[in-house]
Amino acid sequence: MKTNFGPKKQFTRSEDNAGPRFHRAVPSPPASCHFDILERGCNIRRDAACRLSDCLSETGENVPDKFTVALIQMSCGPEPADNLAKALDRVSEAARKGAHVVCLPELFQTQYFCQREDAALFDLAEPIPGAGTEKLAAAARQNKVVLIASLFEKRAPGLYHNTAAIFDSDGALGGIYRKMHIPDDPLYYEKFYFTPGDLGFKAFDTSAGKLGTLVCWDQWYPEGARLTALQGASILFYPTAIGWHPAEKAEFGVAQHDAWRTIQRAHAIANGVYVAAVNRVGFETGDIRGNSVPGKGLEFWGGSFFCDPFGRVLAEASHDNEEILLGEVDLHQLEDIRRNWPFLRDRRIDSYAPITSRMLDGK
Repeated sequence: MKTNFGPKKQFTRSEDNAGPRFHRAVPSPPASCHFDILERGCNIRRDAACRLSDCLSETGENVPDKFTVALIQMSCGPEPADNLAKALDRVSEAARKGAHVVCLPELFQTQYFCQREDAALFDLAEPIPGAGTEKLAAAARQNKVVLIASLFEKRAPGLYHNTAAIFDSDGALGGIYRKMHIPDDPLYYEKFYFTPGDLGFKAFDTSAGKLGTLVCWDQWYPEGARLTALQGASILFYPTAIGWHPAEKAEFGVAQHDAWRTIQRAHAIANGVYVAAVNRVGFETGDIRGNSVPGKGLEFWGGSFFCDPFGRVLAEASHDNEEILLGEVDLHQLEDIRRNWPFLRDRRIDSYAPITSRMLDGK
């Protein structure tokens, strides 16, 4: 099987320790392709050896064949307003560095409050749209970026979701995705707070083309990645809050992180898409305005990364620093990889009906 996809991608890492560090993954296009990227579209010159994917969104608007994404790895403090202000500042910073799509980590406005079950914390939830989304929409519009933001959604009294909102580059709310898989583990008591999503897995039409977003625990399930990719998403985003229990880190830490990284790279390979995992970083005790959880807390491991449809990690953050990763989605390369590894072509869709069963044990 042919596995030569042209020049190896390169990325550089800044050595400047002042503020968040920037990384850019810059793929080289196939030699037969020549193109000029415009502000919100593409001017493509084809030759006989180069066939590109469709360059129109569902709305008929031109979308680029190549665009830059930014992953905001950040720490979160006790004050929600301060975390939101930091996030908005990082969105602007990423835009100045050339990002067209920006993704924030899961529930970035607070420390990870699900370390305990406390009904008073439902007060942190907000309606969508609402005051918080107005600020996020303004940031998307002012910076001319598509923005993916993870929110604690108040849908109705007593009904809450862990929701990713997608804002287009004109500030319009393009849609929401409600986290489908809800964990319940020590210090990750999400079932107390979040109702499972009821909108299904979705790809969103944006000025950068079709994008998919899932949320954290969803990243362990190949079914969600597949169903999102089948709707035409070129990249899957996973805003995340995952870390180590300090008492377990020495024994299991390396294996846990490697499993997390591996499963998401596998989604990229199996579906022929780019994948962006966006984690928070730092030690937290679930401190909300001084209300902390007794105990040893959680060490969020950062490690945000961006990989291509071949599973190659093109940019990756550290375990202990706030950073901004910049990576490039190249639809030329996506199509080339899918032509050589035609997994979608060879799916036996006539044989998968049993996948909807909990177990195939006859019970």
